[in-house]
Amino acid sequence: MGLSEIDRNLLQRCLQRKPRAWEDFVDRFMGLIVHVINHTAQARSVRLTAEDRDDLCAEVFMTLIKDDFGVLCRFRGQSSLATYLTVVARRIVVKQILDRKSASRLGDSALGPVVQQVADHQRPVEQRIEDHDEVERLLEGLMGTEAQVVRMYHLEGKNYYEISVAVGLSENSIGPMLSRARNKMRQARVNPTT
Repeated sequence: MGLSEIDRNLLQRCLQRKPRAWEDFVDRFMGLIVHVINHTAQARSVRLTAEDRDDLCAEVFMTLIKDDFGVLCRFRGQSSLATYLTVVARRIVVKQILDRKSASRLGDSALGPVVQQVADHQRPVEQRIEDHDEVERLLEGLMGTEAQVVRMYHLEGKNYYEISVAVGLSENSIGPMLSRARNKMRQARVNPTT
């Protein structure tokens, strides 16, 4: 679907700095941007507070007006404006989420706990890597990807998303794989000769 006449006019009005053009633009696309933010966060297993969502929304719109509407000036009209804005907003949101997660891991208290990992039933890292020797011994009974997933989760402290990217599996398959592996490890602990 190409650029609609309504969006073409709205875009031209924004770029020409016509009165109320930016307000009309924000009114028209606010719902889309919020949807992209929610969907992107959910796809990355990130829980957002209302303040986080507002911050990300503001970041998207600030990026659109930055450098004299640079992002909008680069739009070539080969798709709908909504499609273009969806791609742009998603990239901005992913970058912000990753930047904030990195900052919180480094202990940057200025940002605070802006983004929290959704509970994918993970224990805190300290609890997960408590007994390295025990896990290493039990890992000997696991093979391939299963062993890699257990090692990354229990010994390296990675979350489900990071593991899924590293091993090339869907994020939703990590939990069940860990569960099966834990059952095998429990069996190995009960019956150490098998």
